[in-house]
Amino acid sequence: MTGWVRAGSVAEVQERPRVVKGGEAGIAVFYHEGEIFAVDNRCPHMGFPLHTGSLCDGILTCHWHHARFDVKSGGTLDPWADDVPTYRTRVRGGEVWVEPIPRQNRSVEKYRMRLREGLEQNIGLVIAKAIVGLMEAGEAPEEIARIGVEFGTRHRAGGWRSGLTILTAMLNILPRLDHRGQILALYQGLLHVARESAGMGTRFLLDPLPAEEVDLDRLARWYRQSVEVRDIQGAERVLLTAIQARADEKRLADMMLAAVTDHFYMDTGHVLDFHNKALEILERIGPEYRPQVLTSLLPQLSGAQRSEELHNWQSPVDLVTPLLEAFDRLQKMNFGEEENGMDEGALLELMLGEDPARTVQEMTDALEKGMSPVRLARLVALAAAKRIEEFHVQNDFNDWITVLHTFTHAHAVHRSLDRSFSVELLRAVYHGAMSVYLDRFLNIPRAKGPKGDPEVKDRPQDPEELLTLLNQQQQVAEAAEWVATYLDRGGEKGRLFNVLGHALLREDAEFHSFQMVEAAFSEHDSWAQENSPLAAEAQRTTLLATVRYLAAHAPTSRELPQIARIAWRLHRGEKLFEEEY
Repeated sequence: MTGWVRAGSVAEVQERPRVVKGGEAGIAVFYHEGEIFAVDNRCPHMGFPLHTGSLCDGILTCHWHHARFDVKSGGTLDPWADDVPTYRTRVRGGEVWVEPIPRQNRSVEKYRMRLREGLEQNIGLVIAKAIVGLMEAGEAPEEIARIGVEFGTRHRAGGWRSGLTILTAMLNILPRLDHRGQILALYQGLLHVARESAGMGTRFLLDPLPAEEVDLDRLARWYRQSVEVRDIQGAERVLLTAIQARADEKRLADMMLAAVTDHFYMDTGHVLDFHNKALEILERIGPEYRPQVLTSLLPQLSGAQRSEELHNWQSPVDLVTPLLEAFDRLQKMNFGEEENGMDEGALLELMLGEDPARTVQEMTDALEKGMSPVRLARLVALAAAKRIEEFHVQNDFNDWITVLHTFTHAHAVHRSLDRSFSVELLRAVYHGAMSVYLDRFLNIPRAKGPKGDPEVKDRPQDPEELLTLLNQQQQVAEAAEWVATYLDRGGEKGRLFNVLGHALLREDAEFHSFQMVEAAFSEHDSWAQENSPLAAEAQRTTLLATVRYLAAHAPTSRELPQIARIAWRLHRGEKLFEEEY
């Protein structure tokens, strides 16, 4: 019997299960109810040897976590365990033979199915195993993310929130990470989608309006009015009608973002940030998902906080009136596309100062003199990053999130304007600048900047040292000093980005940490395209802000990445139950 493996005599298999070569950890051969069965000896849950399990009434039970399997088909009775591969057996002349080729193939489609099941059941280990299997099989990350987007936009009645934002952000930073980092990034994103969707109900789409011909400009007006009065169902039908009428991405973005920016800094910037992330993910997975993705943004708008209604935007300093006056000026303006040679450093310092009315005036003057709106948005994002770089640790710990909100909102505005300009969206640049102003007390006093090592070159540290440093709590100043020294000594940035990514992904990080890393990486890259003192300062600021934020929020118990490590080790065939030395 060529290719078949002898397992012993029938009598020997009857006496006790036999293990023969094959599979990931051998093949376990059982005699049960007058038949011979063979399964992979490695429990697909966490790798314990199945030949030590119990077989009763056709059910094979692993003794480690009590996963149960139909010994004939290999199918599991427990959704947190995978099916176990089975093998054909034959009895010839009283001898038992096993064909060491599994009956079931671990195909890409099988891993996709398991990922969907993991999302549905909210089981981290199943999600992690599926991602590892897909990535090792060469599946494109966008295809893996697509499954999460399909699930998250449908199975959360409350629509788009932090889980899908994390997934999009992690997809964006994948090029910065090594292979294991990429697996961790997708795992963190998809797990947060699953957790956020668990028990949250299914979202059913309405139908578009039954119109044969539509006026897209009129639909845009209807959409803004619906959002204005918090009529989310009306907004959904109008939006779906525009999508059905084949409105292009710019039309849809302009319509939606105009409604968002009709009010100031909605929900501390999350509304605009979520819109930006939804548009980003559509660029990666395709326009056919517009109905499900874009309408998922609407439920949040029903109760979104509008900052112009808040006391601190009106008193003791009135921020609303000068903004409205500036917005009137914007309507009459022709906007430049090139830089005009003005003192951007001075404008940046003004944004960080104490005179919001003058800031608004100078920003508007800069636009009138030819500064591009995208450039102005980038400067506001830099000012917001400086608030984080100079955030003093004697502030209330929760105020890290206050300065983070401003930065991620400003980044979302920058990205959105870079994608599609409109005068209405430009208003959000001013919203961000006023939030930078309101955050000024969190830089009083300013945190001391790191000294770095400007005199020494070509002696960079090993980036892994940073991970060791972040094993201790509240190493904010120390971590910033380490990064500054690394940069001054000519350390290679690619390795630093990868380590910063791992510093995030090895933690049980909360939502805002994912936002911080992705936004900072993106802003760094936008400044890296030019060669100027301000661009060099900006790149340094984004990296120092990132590491300070991460250091303030580390370490955690690191439960989530431990699950991903288990999945990785199982895929490699390692034995988790054996002690490591």
